[in-house]
Amino acid sequence: MSAVSNSSGGVWAASWRRLKTDRVGVVSMGIVAAFLVLVLLAATNLVAANWQQEVGVPNAPPTLVGPQPAEDTGTIAAPKGPNVDLSDIDPLAPRYAEWAERAKAFKTEEATKAETLPLGGDRLGRDVLTKVIKGAEVSIVVGLLAAVVATLIGTLLGAISGFFGGKVGDFLEWVYNVFTAIPSILLIFAFAAIFHRGVASVVFILALTGWTGIYRLIRAEFMKHRVREYVRSAEAIGASQASRMFKHILPNVSHVALVQLSLHVVSFIKSEVILSYLGLGVGVDQVSWGTMLAEAQNELILGHWWQLATVAAFMAVFVTAFALFTDALRDALDPKLRGLE
Repeated sequence: MSAVSNSSGGVWAASWRRLKTDRVGVVSMGIVAAFLVLVLLAATNLVAANWQQEVGVPNAPPTLVGPQPAEDTGTIAAPKGPNVDLSDIDPLAPRYAEWAERAKAFKTEEATKAETLPLGGDRLGRDVLTKVIKGAEVSIVVGLLAAVVATLIGTLLGAISGFFGGKVGDFLEWVYNVFTAIPSILLIFAFAAIFHRGVASVVFILALTGWTGIYRLIRAEFMKHRVREYVRSAEAIGASQASRMFKHILPNVSHVALVQLSLHVVSFIKSEVILSYLGLGVGVDQVSWGTMLAEAQNELILGHWWQLATVAAFMAVFVTAFALFTDALRDALDPKLRGLE
């Protein structure tokens, strides 16, 4: 058993050394880590806590330095004259002073709003930068959690079905066929219509409908590896079924699960965008990349392009970095490419 433990430790150590030699993978890992730190800061309200505040004028253009709003202290003038009773001429005259004070207070409040913001403002004057950071929290959490849960479900069920086979494998195949008999997008909409809106519901819906592809691939890999010499040798020295499944076979097929994880993160972020666009995603009191894209559609018609460009840029950077990182991780874990020391 000690030899098996050392061998398993050598696999992960060699994979880590190989990953560190991939410059693209390391840079991508840093970008993904930066996004995750940003998500953590947004979740704890250390950044983007005031994303709902109207800090700028509506549709403020994106620029670092802009004109300052002119101070206007104008008042509503009332007619004046000698021996003139204003109430006889105008019954609203006694209200002029009150209205003038209200107008002055309103203009003072409006004067504090910025006419320009670093990445622009939306139709209500909210800062697009803080919105996209808060939206990243929701979209990335939904994509990552749903992909992780779907990968865990698919990997576990695929490992059981591929390793044991028999009646257990037949039953899991029946469950797989039931889920794949319905188009995935229709299945997502059906579950979304049943459950309430919210992050937890979206994660549950996407994970429940997205495990089937991972299950099929992992099942095939376990069926192929369970009859190989190293698994037979482990069985001969007394390794348990769980040990053979998760300490011997799983590290050699983990690259398949990682590739599927990467693809599902991207796919689930897109699914969240679609659900939020149709009003079936996150709640109305939350913001995500999906809700921002839905808002940007109407703004783009009016020539206000900056919200769409900001969301697209953030999504492109994260999705590309995450895909490159998981590709590098797959290469480091692939038994055909790594070299054990």
